Amino acid sequence: MLQRFYPKRTAESAYKIDYEKLYREGYRGILFDIDNTLVEHGADASKRAIALFARLKQIGFQCCLISNNKEERVLRFNRNIGVNYIYNAHKPSGKNYIAATKIMGTTIKNTIFVGDQLFTDVYGANRIGMTTYLVKPIHPKEEIQIVLKRKLERIVLHYYRKDLKKGKIQAD
Repeated sequence: MLQRFYPKRTAESAYKIDYEKLYREGYRGILFDIDNTLVEHGADASKRAIALFARLKQIGFQCCLISNNKEERVLRFNRNIGVNYIYNAHKPSGKNYIAATKIMGTTIKNTIFVGDQLFTDVYGANRIGMTTYLVKPIHPKEEIQIVLKRKLERIVLHYYRKDLKKGKIQAD
């Protein structure tokens, strides 16, 4: 039951993923959540985020931001990055994950999703069969509804680690 929320892969940060390895594995598209995945909640793109997207483009990846935020927020973040985006995505609905692959010219199988929340980011991508990366939130300050979700996430992650240890599931 809880496995629907389990990420396929985990990383300390979106900035510590081996993207060159992902490209060698055949991935060609990457979807990113924004807030607390790439920058603190509500922040503009940092120098680190701008450099990451320049690197991803150089590797050969197609990228798309997929956010439940309003367009103004996503546009502001994307101003110095210049990738495709979907705002008001209604994650965890799978519809806009699929739409993002069409925008990028990729498929569900050769696209990966990177996000910091299990119940929206990871669950939405898992629902359509996309490979998921769960990263740790960049900053502990979050909106109250997310704070409440984080308490539930800790329970799911406890069982995730337990299932990994027992060999019931395998992470890449």
